[in-house]
Amino acid sequence: MSAKMDQSVSTVIRERHSVRKYVANYKIAREEIESILNGAILAPSSSNLQPWRFIIIDNEDVKKELRLIANNQEPIETSSAVIAVLGDKEMYKNIEKVYRSGYEAGYMDEENMNRLMDNANRLYPNISEEVRKNIASFDAGLVSMQLMLVAKEMGYDTVPMGGFDKVKFIERFNVSERYEPMVLIAIGKAAAPPFKTTRIPVKDIAEFI
Repeated sequence: MSAKMDQSVSTVIRERHSVRKYVANYKIAREEIESILNGAILAPSSSNLQPWRFIIIDNEDVKKELRLIANNQEPIETSSAVIAVLGDKEMYKNIEKVYRSGYEAGYMDEENMNRLMDNANRLYPNISEEVRKNIASFDAGLVSMQLMLVAKEMGYDTVPMGGFDKVKFIERFNVSERYEPMVLIAIGKAAAPPFKTTRIPVKDIAEFI
């Protein structure tokens, strides 16, 4: 069973490529996008505080507006939807919800719940916003990669885009100061084969000690 699962993951990883040409009239049901997000949010995060939020833009007129904010990148408009991944710089506000949920699910006893909440409450509110932003950025990368792999497993293609005006995005979508836009992920059906790339060999970038 595990070998089969490993092969499946390996295949998805090798078949996923960034796609920039999409079938413009292809629509993905919102229920499917929610299913992809449900898989994505199983990604790990610092202290399991899950410092991410998502804005899904699938309205055609709004996508046209977003394209202007995102350096006129074609996938913004032609993909089925664009998922904006936001980082939560005040992830400590999730502490009680996260750990109490784990307790109620039976994954920890009350003593461990209180210990974890106390530790997190001592740490996260007292570190700088810059450090919290870095944590949120790192964790947003984890959830974004998982999102793209889940999408590929479901037969959809994606491309992550960091080139957009974050100030204008915040203004247009009324993003509160708590959240930082991290990346836009276009998702849809490929209209043309992706431009494939190579990788630096592992022997050139890794060493065993």
